[in-house]
Amino acid sequence: MTTRSFDFDSPGGYHLSGKIEMPDAPVRGWALFAHCFTCGKDGLASVRIARALARAGIGVLRFDFAGIGSSGGDFAETNFAADARDLAAAGHAMAAAGMTPSLLIGHSLGGAAALAAASAMPMVKAVATIAAPFDVAHVLHQFDPASLAEIEAKGAAKVLLAGRPFVVAQQFVADARSHDQTDRIAGLGRPLLVLHAPHDATVSIHEATRIFVAARHPKSFVSLDDADHLLTRQADADYAASVIAAWAARYLPPIRHSRSKAQDEGVVAEETGAGKFQVEVRAGGTRFLADEPESIGGLGSGPTPYDLLCAGLAACTTMTLRLYASQKAWPVAHIRTAVGHEKQRGKMPADLFTRRIAIDGDLDDTQRARLIEIADHCPAHRTLQAGSTIQTEAGEPPATADEPTAHGRAMQAATNRQG
Repeated sequence: MTTRSFDFDSPGGYHLSGKIEMPDAPVRGWALFAHCFTCGKDGLASVRIARALARAGIGVLRFDFAGIGSSGGDFAETNFAADARDLAAAGHAMAAAGMTPSLLIGHSLGGAAALAAASAMPMVKAVATIAAPFDVAHVLHQFDPASLAEIEAKGAAKVLLAGRPFVVAQQFVADARSHDQTDRIAGLGRPLLVLHAPHDATVSIHEATRIFVAARHPKSFVSLDDADHLLTRQADADYAASVIAAWAARYLPPIRHSRSKAQDEGVVAEETGAGKFQVEVRAGGTRFLADEPESIGGLGSGPTPYDLLCAGLAACTTMTLRLYASQKAWPVAHIRTAVGHEKQRGKMPADLFTRRIAIDGDLDDTQRARLIEIADHCPAHRTLQAGSTIQTEAGEPPATADEPTAHGRAMQAATNRQG
């Protein structure tokens, strides 16, 4: 899992700054997350929920609304309608980049924005709200009466929101009061998940009830128990993400595992910026992390390079034995290969790969012995045993890689030679 920048333009003429949590393979789908009022894309709930969903295979875009964080635009000139418009623009920008969002998630006022923006995003298959108000004007409860009075009298005023100063204009207040979400929610036309804590001190549980009652089936309501409004506890954010991932599974597109052509960049390992050694590996149309153990300064977040070497030998062995058994029409039910590696001091070669093969099936001793012999002829075994030439050059990864069928042809040739 890695985090990447994702910026796009608002229909309002300003630039919006976002980050995408890239999921590990296989990718189950893509989601768009709308943060709470003034919280920003880097707020605890935004980051934790997005990353928890990415760990579950769902990539997530979180971005700053206008005038917040790294995004352009003037907060004093924005309002709820503009946020809903920008949320829809984010969804279309994701689709244009090949990451079409199937899931729309909003936290607090971001949840209300998600309900308002869904009609402009036909690609979205399901919507989830977290601690969201039914009434958009509920956000004005965060303003003290004196500030509201000053805004009404002067047309704008500087107010403290979550401990930070913002200039709020009368048009923001008027816009918040102008929205009726009833018809929007009733006409959502998509499955809806409502998550809310019964004792939320910022947005009452009654707001969630109104959303749920207004919505039509399919709809679901899940309690966040004793979580606070901002989900400041890691466990609460993780729980919300796990519920969303499980609920959304039936609405996400099928997982695509196929690799039909050579990779444009071969196998690529690129630093993620997390920890000392962590890299994202792109191979065979999938993504995963490689790392080193914590004991030597890594994060322990993925297999080590030697683990990957062992994995290549183990996978090749199992595949080759399956191919040979199929050619012979032997009753092999299941094959499992385990490979370990160690350095042997004072010996040449110093690298020792230990391979253990378990074969289930109604085989006689001769057949089992023959399969163990065939293991030594798998292409990865022969490559490791013979050694290789490695050519190193500076520059970007070249657009060359084995065809997906190259390993299959090598296995076929090896088993054909063995009869």
